[in-house]
Amino acid sequence: MKRIVILILSLGLLSMPLMATHNRAGEITLTQLDALTYEITITTFTYTLSLADRDRLEVQWGDNTFSYANRTTKVKLPNFYYKNTYKSQHTFPGPGIYEIVVQDPNRNEGVKNIPSSVNVIFSIKTTIMINSGLGNNSTPILLNPPIDRAGYQQVFIHNPAAYDPDGDSLSYKLTVCTEQDGKPIKGYILPPASDTLYIDPYTGDLTWITPSDTGIFNIAIDIEEFRSGVKIGNIVRDMQVEVYPTDNNPPVQSTPGNYCVEAGSTLAFFVEATDIDNDSIKQFATGGPLIVESSPANYTNDRLSSGPGYSRSHFEWNTNSTHVRNQYYTAVFKAEDNHPETPLVDITNVNIKVLGAAPEMPVLIPGSSTVTLSWPADSAFPVQGYHIYRKAGAAGYIPDSCTGGIPANTGYELIGQTADRLDTLFVDDNNGAGLAQGNEYCYIIVSVYPDGALSFPSQESCTPLVEGAPSLMQVSVLDHSNSGTIRLAWARPDKLDTIPAAGPYEYIIYRSEDLLGQSLSRLGSFQTASLNDTSWIDSEVNTLNYPWSYSVELYNDAPGNRFLIGNPEVASSVYPRLTGKDNLVEIEMIKNVPWINYDYTIYRRNNNTMEFDSIGFTTQDSYIDDELTNGTEYCYQVKSTGWRILGSGLFENVNLSHMNCTTPIDSIPPCPPNLNGYSACGEGYNHLKWEYANDPPCAYDVTGYKLYYSPTSEESLELLAEFEGRYDTAYNHYTEGSLTGCYYVTAVDSFQNESSPSVRLCLDECSNYSLPNVFSPNNDGINDLYVPLMTSYIEKVDMKIFNRWGGLVFETEDPQIIWDGKITGTNKLVTTGVYYYICDVYENRLSGLETTTLTGFIHVYSGEENESNIETK
Repeated sequence: MKRIVILILSLGLLSMPLMATHNRAGEITLTQLDALTYEITITTFTYTLSLADRDRLEVQWGDNTFSYANRTTKVKLPNFYYKNTYKSQHTFPGPGIYEIVVQDPNRNEGVKNIPSSVNVIFSIKTTIMINSGLGNNSTPILLNPPIDRAGYQQVFIHNPAAYDPDGDSLSYKLTVCTEQDGKPIKGYILPPASDTLYIDPYTGDLTWITPSDTGIFNIAIDIEEFRSGVKIGNIVRDMQVEVYPTDNNPPVQSTPGNYCVEAGSTLAFFVEATDIDNDSIKQFATGGPLIVESSPANYTNDRLSSGPGYSRSHFEWNTNSTHVRNQYYTAVFKAEDNHPETPLVDITNVNIKVLGAAPEMPVLIPGSSTVTLSWPADSAFPVQGYHIYRKAGAAGYIPDSCTGGIPANTGYELIGQTADRLDTLFVDDNNGAGLAQGNEYCYIIVSVYPDGALSFPSQESCTPLVEGAPSLMQVSVLDHSNSGTIRLAWARPDKLDTIPAAGPYEYIIYRSEDLLGQSLSRLGSFQTASLNDTSWIDSEVNTLNYPWSYSVELYNDAPGNRFLIGNPEVASSVYPRLTGKDNLVEIEMIKNVPWINYDYTIYRRNNNTMEFDSIGFTTQDSYIDDELTNGTEYCYQVKSTGWRILGSGLFENVNLSHMNCTTPIDSIPPCPPNLNGYSACGEGYNHLKWEYANDPPCAYDVTGYKLYYSPTSEESLELLAEFEGRYDTAYNHYTEGSLTGCYYVTAVDSFQNESSPSVRLCLDECSNYSLPNVFSPNNDGINDLYVPLMTSYIEKVDMKIFNRWGGLVFETEDPQIIWDGKITGTNKLVTTGVYYYICDVYENRLSGLETTTLTGFIHVYSGEENESNIETK
């Protein structure tokens, strides 16, 4: 009977108020494990003198589900506090905003700014946004505990020491403490102050000037998290402050200031604390620099210099490239005196920004219209690429110690970037337009870190462009065939008497079967005495398939004095690269020339006359010819007009392109539909419905859809059904098992182009296994079997039913239960009375098989009153 008596006593204590008056402070933090799965950490501070003690807490996940988090640690602290840590994992059904709430009866007694606090349920909440477009996100970590002491009419400062491992920006504000279901407590007020109580929105310093009453007070701090200007979550910390009457004075710390340091350097400084009461002082530090995984900071007390009323500690951080990020790190320094009755503290903060070291200055190789940059790879392994900046003329910029990248007021313009630490080559051709002669071009390189942080800039490097000799002016296609003709022309060289080069002269012409002149081979040559011959006709050349590039060398060809004059340059023909799309053709003018093309005339062949007609004009390097017919071939030629400055003269030119043909075809997929849905739990199907937008730039010729499905969030989605009608936009999915599952839909057009998937929709709504609380196994044909009210889609259960003495009377793993009221292993009915059950439910959910526990009471009316029938097993 001893075991039965213990059970009765424990059940009775559940109703005692003393068991439910213990919660003092707490918060919820989350760590993202994969796209939809998070680990939750619940930290609560409870009253040690209360009998209430929870081994687990219920978590409401904000997606209409709940589960339990088990306690992993319990630490006894001074001043009647337990620190409890609970952990669990959960997979959310899909992208969205989720408010996670944990509540537990009740708050501790005597909180002066919460009416009847002992009868108010304690709750804390955290909100997260799951959005793949913004990347993974874990909440900040709060390193200072949410419990503190203050002195009556003494200035009080507290800082939660929030550290965001993702480097997101944080903002702080005061809010209202919450009760049941995370709702604001009615009648809650801020603690009384002789002047003010506020929190700095940037540093998180909570300042109370000054407590005008003694006792226990609770304060809620809302810590909001932002990324790229978007709020992605918040934590509401519920903290408790005990205010004591005291003649003690808090210690005072020196203010070291804020710092910006280059990764790889060491930051070191002293923090001093004094106490006018000559109390001994302990110094502590917390914050991001002290918990980073690689090379955390150290904070050590200088014992030789410390004594009554004075303490000095040394902060030292050997930074490295893994510490570089956009946001400042905050180190929170705390000094606490050893007053025997009411120890008081002082807090000061130091903000530290770690910037990446500058990459090395780029080496510049100028061409006649391009500059090629190369630089050594940054030795910092976190670097993910580089930004390249250009300016005409030097800026002489000297970087500020706290500014990465290049300020806009320097005149530097971001012209390109690379996406890998080892990608250290960049060709500046002014986005294909070529760089204009006559300028000195200056460049700066900046390294880019994972969160977008920019390093200090490199030194600037400058160069003029190279004026080729001979200076090419024309590469024009005269006719189009397998044996076509291209005219090559150049400016007449001058000032040769300064070399001297008196002639005679020889021109050698080279040709390459590409755009950049990468495989030049000798095409021909001719000699001249006057240099007035400045053109070459290249015949028998295929002008249909690809562009050609040319180079011309000029030699002084005097007997015994032959030498190359100047540096030859490369120029290509213009090639119209065509892309056939839905009822249009995109034309891109491909070329590599040392002059500036300032406009293009577009010609299209008339399929009736076979002549080229002008259809358009553009100053850009691309053109769209629309309102065409899919499946019809169209052929194009382009005429370019350009200029270049040679010496003091302005030269203009006209060049004809190759001919190129293509056929418009719809290769553009439609936009993804908008998918919505719900679970019809009672009918056993998921209802899916989607909408398709006809607005541009979406295609108008959608002819059907494809629906994809997976039963869990972990599995890849596979094709479930296809729909051939544009307006066939609904589907009822009857599943063989659980209704939990994930879906996305795509749109298909008349050319079988399939859109990208819609936003994935995950349904997990039918967690509704419930048990009745009344049962009458008296053979009257009504309610003779104990079965669930709703079975949902349950894999199995572990159901145990106990009598009021704690004896097991029935157990099963069958989700249908089907209890006939008889004691397991016998043919005897239980007597009329109240029975207690514990039922572990194993249910297929999005993350797989999850377990929840149901407990409750069953009122059994069996008509059997004979106590001798009660047996326990």
